[in-house]
Amino acid sequence: MITALWTSRGRGKRVTVSLNGKSAFSLKAEVAVKEKLEVGQELAGNQIESLARSDQFQRCHDAADRYLSYRPRSAHEMRQRLLRRGFSDNIVEAVLKRLIEQGLVDDIAFAEFWRDNRQSFSPRSQRLTKLELRQKGVSSDIIEQVISTISDDHNAYQAAASYAYRRPLSDYESFHRRLGGYLKRRGFSYGVIKETSERLWQEIGDQQG
Repeated sequence: MITALWTSRGRGKRVTVSLNGKSAFSLKAEVAVKEKLEVGQELAGNQIESLARSDQFQRCHDAADRYLSYRPRSAHEMRQRLLRRGFSDNIVEAVLKRLIEQGLVDDIAFAEFWRDNRQSFSPRSQRLTKLELRQKGVSSDIIEQVISTISDDHNAYQAAASYAYRRPLSDYESFHRRLGGYLKRRGFSYGVIKETSERLWQEIGDQQG
């Protein structure tokens, strides 16, 4: 029988449950409210086990919410993160299923976010974006669908322009070598690098000429 319910203070409130006058276990406050625990209530052994699972699920879900608060995550990222936090496989899969049902974890939306974020802040090639998404555990079908809109010519120019305009022109070979190394690290091919270098050399030269 529940003989006392004690709620902790501060963040992450937990309720300590006393059974027959002795402290027995604690739960997230949300779980205690959801399960409508009250003094005088009798609990069978299987009910206590069910409460423990509900508590684990809630703790895992809360950890997932915090992880999502920084940026969207792929299902693979979320699974690995929660497993590293020490939650069991069964609990992690149950939470992940709930997050997917809620639309909070969606690999297509995540891949689109990743592509668009790169396009806006750090343009790179289709090939490198594909590699990054694969490392995030996104399926090949989704990757191919999402990266099909990436133009290497456009991205290389966007990435190189801000870099090139901040540097004084010297000779073309030095310009091409520095710019080429910059673009190569972003996954662009030799052909794209050559065309981009020639275009920017001409544009900057015309403006300064």
